[in-house]
Amino acid sequence: MKKTAAAKSVGSPSKLIDGRIKELGDWRGETLSRMRKLIKQADPEVVEEWKWRGVPVWSHDGIICTGESYKSIVKLTFAKGAQLKDPKRLFNSSLEGNVRRSASRLSLAVRAA
Repeated sequence: MKKTAAAKSVGSPSKLIDGRIKELGDWRGETLSRMRKLIKQADPEVVEEWKWRGVPVWSHDGIICTGESYKSIVKLTFAKGAQLKDPKRLFNSSLEGNVRRSASRLSLAVRAA
């Protein structure tokens, strides 16, 4: 498995997330950065973590969500997403065990919000 530049660096989870955003260097990095700002704005006491071989995680008394980037999507998976109301139908996958739910159409969803 190829290690990313962010995963090779040593540092705090926040610095590793900074590195991932910079490494992406395109709309995915911009989207992940924007989601990160919204998460911090919604919960100023959120804790940033770096888990599972390079996945940004935001927690506060447990995991709130993870932020994953792929070739064509940026996906936020909410640990208790099944409990969240979704009037704009942003969630579109991972309703496994009726607990987690994710939104991977973020570039479109954020513009529409």
